[in-house]
Amino acid sequence: MGRRHRTYPLDTTGVTTSSLPIETARAEDFDELGRFLNLLFHHGLEPEAHETERAIFEPERSLVVRDGTELVATATAFTRELTVPGAGMPAAHVSMVGVAPTHRRRGLLTALMRRQLRDIHDAGREPVAVLWASEGQIYPRFGYGLASERLVLRGETTELRLPAPSADEGRLRLDRPADRQPDLARVYDRARTDRPGWSARDDRWWRYVLVDPESQRGGATERRVVLHEGPDGVDGYGLFRTKGEWDSGGPKSVTTVDEVVASNPVAYRAIWRMLLSIDLTRQLSCQRVAPDEPLLRLVNEPRQLRAQLVDALWVRVVNVPAALAARRYATDIDVVIEVTDDLLPENTGRWRLLGGPKTATCTPATGPADLACDVRCLGELFLGGASLTALADAGRVRELHPGTLTP
Repeated sequence: MGRRHRTYPLDTTGVTTSSLPIETARAEDFDELGRFLNLLFHHGLEPEAHETERAIFEPERSLVVRDGTELVATATAFTRELTVPGAGMPAAHVSMVGVAPTHRRRGLLTALMRRQLRDIHDAGREPVAVLWASEGQIYPRFGYGLASERLVLRGETTELRLPAPSADEGRLRLDRPADRQPDLARVYDRARTDRPGWSARDDRWWRYVLVDPESQRGGATERRVVLHEGPDGVDGYGLFRTKGEWDSGGPKSVTTVDEVVASNPVAYRAIWRMLLSIDLTRQLSCQRVAPDEPLLRLVNEPRQLRAQLVDALWVRVVNVPAALAARRYATDIDVVIEVTDDLLPENTGRWRLLGGPKTATCTPATGPADLACDVRCLGELFLGGASLTALADAGRVRELHPGTLTP
């Protein structure tokens, strides 16, 4: 007898789909979800981190799929504000997405992402969804566009120099991050208003950011914070840890920087000057640095930072008119955009965008379009990380009215 194959129905895109139902999670599902996601992302269960995650868990926004009693897939969203050009807006922060290795290639991810997008759209509160992708190839097929990029630094610090301290440079202090959370929050909130792609952090999220279980340190020290105190108090901080290493030539320890936030250039320079000159360290590692990070313009030899450009935040425009009207624009614009969206047909159509530095509106249009693109392109453009001309050169945006893309 030949081998039997189990078959599944096909959806309209030709992707194999499972008939397993999608359900809304309950609060009591959290521990099971934690074990499931630790398995998928190859993490151990750390009680301290687990409890900070419980505090931010929103079961009513979490979707689960079970095969009998076995959890086999999940996706969730968090309710947070996102900074966008010129404004702040509600955004669904998508996370905890995964499918069990025993249930791959059955369309579970497709079903979850479609259901989640439909739920976000129909709720009407969040014009966009955002996420960090474990793999860049996964989410474009659901309309997510690469909205921002980051630099990964893994460089040698022995030859790096920053400008000499200025006369008005304040005082640096070292402390435990958890003990200075209010100071960190004040500095972060001041800086966030001008940084598209940064998300709001309430007390729950600060505890989540600052949790520091020993099992996740990779042999390095506990996380520390250096604070800069200016005339008006704390105006900058850097979160970091170090890992001791030696060879026959002597010390070559590593400084790993998680985050540097400062409200003025004096604080910024002072913090980085200390981080690059810690005794016995010879190497710097930093996973999330903005492409326009001032550090690259401050050091005497930026090549030593070994900067590598990788993807950062992905944006999915869920409600086109609400999203385009929520942000602001560097110059006055009046353009009609023809948008296609295979998953949320309400977005498909022509939209007139009228906006500038202080206000914006986006309404249905009946006249001819100036530009045409899919909803993924809107996500790429939304935070200002990509340019229209670059997307047009890539064949992703079509100019329907000659001269629209001309500066």
